[in-house]
Amino acid sequence: MPNITRQMLRDYLHDALPEAEMAAVEKALRGSPDLRKLLDGERDEEDRGDHTVGAIWRRERVSCPARDQLGGYLLGAGDPDLLDYVEFHINVIGCPYCQANLDDLRKLQGE
Repeated sequence: MPNITRQMLRDYLHDALPEAEMAAVEKALRGSPDLRKLLDGERDEEDRGDHTVGAIWRRERVSCPARDQLGGYLLGAGDPDLLDYVEFHINVIGCPYCQANLDDLRKLQGE
């Protein structure tokens, strides 16, 4: 079993791990009641709320482009600075939420 850290569990809760690590954490969780208890503790701690600006920023995904902006990015349309930002957000930051949204838009575009 890989060494699953508290940070990995927090990232797991936010779907912020690479696919291989997500799978490893899920597998470890299935086989370890102690690890599930630790995950429950992380979930409870999060529910109590970290109300720092950074936590709220991450939780509310303030830096994520809107879906219509992602659509504009796919079409190469819109403000060049915004398109550069979306490119950075998707490919450098690697935001899993926006990548999933972009994949969905690509599928719709192919219909």
